This record gives sequence, structure tokens and C-alpha cells, in this order.
Amino acid sequence: MSGITIYEYDALIATTRAVADVEGLHPVPEKVYGWLEEQCLRASEDGEAAWLRLAQRRGRRVAQVTSFVGVLRAPDGFQIEVLPKVGKKMIGGGAAEARQLLIEMLRCLPGFRHIQTDSAKISAAGMPLLEVFIAEFLRAVERVVKRGLRSDYATRQDNFFTLRGKLLMGPHLRQNRYRADRFFTEHDEFEADRPENRLLHSALRRVLLLTASQANQQLARELQFVFADIPASPHPKIDFQRVRMDRGMESYAEALAWARLILDQESPLTGAGEHHAPSLLFPMEAVFEAFVAQHLAKQLARPLILKTQARSHHLVRHLAQSWFRLKPDLLIRDAGRDVLVLDTKWKLLDGLKANGTDKYGLSQSDFHQLQAYGQSYLGGQGDVVLIYPRTAAFNKPLPVFEFPKVEGLRLWVLPFCLKSRRLCLPHDAPFADAFRGTNPLTAAGSEFSAVG
Repeated sequence: MSGITIYEYDALIATTRAVADVEGLHPVPEKVYGWLEEQCLRASEDGEAAWLRLAQRRGRRVAQVTSFVGVLRAPDGFQIEVLPKVGKKMIGGGAAEARQLLIEMLRCLPGFRHIQTDSAKISAAGMPLLEVFIAEFLRAVERVVKRGLRSDYATRQDNFFTLRGKLLMGPHLRQNRYRADRFFTEHDEFEADRPENRLLHSALRRVLLLTASQANQQLARELQFVFADIPASPHPKIDFQRVRMDRGMESYAEALAWARLILDQESPLTGAGEHHAPSLLFPMEAVFEAFVAQHLAKQLARPLILKTQARSHHLVRHLAQSWFRLKPDLLIRDAGRDVLVLDTKWKLLDGLKANGTDKYGLSQSDFHQLQAYGQSYLGGQGDVVLIYPRTAAFNKPLPVFEFPKVEGLRLWVLPFCLKSRRLCLPHDAPFADAFRGTNPLTAAGSEFSAVG
């Protein structure tokens, strides 16, 4: 199974076309490129998220990935791994470092908190992201096997040679009128054929088709041997509804979480179409927001709390109805009162482009959005914050922005370091103490203490 590793906003071109040595342009087999073009057109027709778009480079048509990262698998098995480009620039490393960073960020998403960071980091150093996920699943199943597969009582009805359990008179008379040696009975059997084990068996079979790693293949076969007497799940969705995390089932939680991902391709975006191709793609805007939210919540001074995706205000009222709900990414509250609005943006800024033309790379629409948040959630008085990833070109807060027609409302643009997981705070910001208290931001020599 072949594949390629690229970064956000890189482009792909068919190998049949002449390709110059252009940074961010990668050749793929013609059949794979044709499939990518089909995905572009299908997504456009269906109005889906634009994770891939058609573009031109040097006068040639290409398929360009956007801000989605993860693994894309073509129907013929060709894998395209997309890593965060901003992450690569910030940590100054290659694919292994960018992959490790992405794994840590994915752990902040609700469906990926079961990733074991230490083992995933080791795996990420030498294998693609999909193989890292598969290795994590196999390790989780291995822990289940070591603790022993759980069994449960299951009701069985059949025509037996011996009387077992309860005789079902109706079926017995219909089927055994001339068979005195048979008994149609119902009884309970204590066996490992339960939904949880069937799902793990199905996921193991699926993994054997997906993995190209010899180590993963060997471990998957060894584990599948343990499940040899347990049938694979014919209907995974139904079996997931039947899962019961009873007493003693704690060891199954992580393995079942991975099984759900493997069997359902449960991610923000999955491949589809005539040839179903499993893909695990994640919008970096959502990943960055979850990452910032999780770490800022730990750094807040008490009794402040961090709320995600607030939905309590609307932009306008019309005919006694509220229209256009305002949903800031993050909202800090104090005793039920909104005190600070924050919004995350996965975009590169340049602190040196402080002119009226470039404007640091900021977007006017983001400022309009934050102004609306400030007026609705803070009553037009206080501070709103835009958070961007920290890079060498944007390594300290920008000077405060003021709204001329909204006196008392200030907007701050702050960098967040993915490596240290901390927000860079300006010394003169009124809300700086909210992130201090007893949290490590104020530790001596800290890279992310408040700055002047």
C-alpha cells in the first residue's frame, strides 16, 4: 500500500503531467487524482465542507487540500496524510513532529480523549497517522484480552436431543410430533458472544484490510485468533446500541471507542461516493478551538469558568422572534456574569505587517463578528479577544484595537503557543489577572508570563 504525506493547502497533481520542482505540489497516481477531482465535484454539488478544491498551479489543474488534516484513503488503498502546516512551522520540525503535535491536539476533541499520548508519540515518530490510530486500537484490544473477554448470559431457542431449560410446548408440538428424540427448548448460556466482543472482532477484521504495517498486521492476527469463536458483528450500528458498560467492563471503554471510529469512520468528515473510501479528516479550526479551550480552562483563576459555544444571544429581533444566534467560541463567566469573550482563528498572522494594506493578515469580518459579540454579551463594555496560533512572525500580542463608535469596548489579538499550551498576555490588559492566580503563567522565567 503506497501513500504520501503533505501539509495543509498543499496541492496534488496527476503524475502523467509534467511537474516542476514546486514547493507544496505533489504528484499522485492518475487514478487517484481522478478520484480526488470526483470528490471535489461531489462536495460542491452536495454543499459539503470544502476540504478539497480544484485550483491551478503553473497553468495546470490541481486538487488542493484546505485546512482539514488527517488521513484520506483512495479506493485503491493509496493513502494521503495531511498534517498541520502551521504546526510544522512553529515547532521547526518535520512530519514526525507535526504528527505528534496533531495527535496531542486531537486528544482535546470529545471523541479522541482515549488516545494514549505517550505510546502515540512513539508510534508517530515512525509511521503515518492512520497506522498510529490502528496501533492505539490494537493496544487497547490487547489490554482487554489480557484481562479476559467478558461473557454474558444469552437466551437460546433450538431443537435439541436433550431437555435443557424450559420446554416450549407450542414449537415442540409443531416440530416434534413424530420426533420423540427431540425437545424444542429455551435456555440461557454463559458465553462470550455479546455485542462488545462482536464489535471488537469486526474492527480487527477491518484493521487487517487497512493497515500496511507488518507489526500491526501481526498483532491484529494474534488478537483475531482470540476472537475466533465469536462471530463478527453483522450490524455494528445495532450492536453499538446494545453495548452495556456493566461492572467489570471498564477495560472495554477505550477499545470500543476506537472500534466506533474504525467501523463508522466517525470523524467530522468521511469519504463517500460510489467507492466508499474511509477517511479521517478534521477541520483545524475545530481542533484548534478544542485545544485552546481545554488548556485555558485549566489556567483560569478561580472562581472564573470557561464556557464553550455560548448561545444565549441573537443579533436582531424581528416580529417578536430572535434571529441570527451569536455563538462565540469561548466565554469566560464570573458568578453567572459574562466578563470576557474569546474567539479562536486557525490562521497565520505577521506582526511586521503593521500597515493599512496588509493589516497583519487580519480579516475585517472577524472584527465585525467580535464587535457583535462584545455588544451582545458584554453590553458594549469590556474586552473581546481574537486568538491565533503563535509563530515566529507573530510571537507577541498586537497593540489593542478600539472601536471609535463603541466607547469602552476593546479588542485584543493574542498568540497561543501550541508547544507550551499557553496564551501570551499583554501586561496592560485588564483581564490579565484572570489567567494568573495560582496557574503557571506567572512562574518565574516562563515564556508566557504577561509581557509589556
